[in-house]
Amino acid sequence: MKSYRKELWFHVPGRRAFINITPQVEQCLRESGITEGLCLVNAMHITASVFINDDERGLHHDYEVWLEKLAPHAPVSQYRHNDTGEDNADAHLKRQIMGREVVVAVTGGRLDFGPWEQIFYGEFDGGRRKRVLVKIIGE
Repeated sequence: MKSYRKELWFHVPGRRAFINITPQVEQCLRESGITEGLCLVNAMHITASVFINDDERGLHHDYEVWLEKLAPHAPVSQYRHNDTGEDNADAHLKRQIMGREVVVAVTGGRLDFGPWEQIFYGEFDGGRRKRVLVKIIGE
C-alpha cells in the first residue's frame, strides 16, 4: 500500500469564505499515483471546515445565512469563550456544524463523487494562514 501526504495552505482576508478545493485535491491524487484507495481531506484548524456539497452560489449564500442564525458572530459578549479576549467563538461553533473532514473513495485514479459533489474549505475566522491536510492511501 502507498501513502501520500500534502498540506494545502489558505489565507482568507475576510472573516468567512467557502473555497472549492476540488482541483487541488485532484492534483494531489495525480501526484500520489494512487488509483484505488481513500482520500482524507481535513481542516487542521478549529475554526475552519472541510465539507462536500454542490458548488452553487445560492447554496453558499444559504449556508452563510443559516450559519449566522445558528451561531451569530455579534454580539461577541454572548459567548463565554470570548471572555478570554477572543472574538471567534461563533467560528468554533460553525466549524462543529460543518465538520472537520471528508473521506472520498478513489476509483480508477479519480475521486469517486456522486453527482454535483465537490470538496470545499470553509473558513469562519479568516485573516491568517491555515492549512488543510490531504492524505491518500491505497494502491
